[in-house]
Amino acid sequence: MDTNVLVSSLLSPGPPAAIADLISESKITPFFSKPILREYKDVLSRRKFGFSPSQVTRLLNDLIRTGMAVESEQFSSITMIHEDDRKFFDAAYRSKAYLITGNLKHFPRKTFIVSPMQFLTIYHKL
Repeated sequence: MDTNVLVSSLLSPGPPAAIADLISESKITPFFSKPILREYKDVLSRRKFGFSPSQVTRLLNDLIRTGMAVESEQFSSITMIHEDDRKFFDAAYRSKAYLITGNLKHFPRKTFIVSPMQFLTIYHKL
């Protein structure tokens, strides 16, 4: 799950929040690496979002508890528009999972890279 989806899930109802509910209900498993957790913490700690340090810590601990860690080394040699997004691409590719993002244009066109709404459509067809 890209950081924008995580932040959106906390700020308003909608597909990102529905995905967060699936995670909290242990219906889907998030995959993460250390660099992904660092970015989550850095972004969620920004004053503009208004989350307290204890809220951020609790959320990250919940993700670690319910999710699965993947190796953080660069796995793919694919060219990225934003190299900083590689950690999300590689985690999804390595774990054979969907990469859920609100920024589809930042990633190469691959069948496993989907928007929150696309992911929910796929999930509900299973």
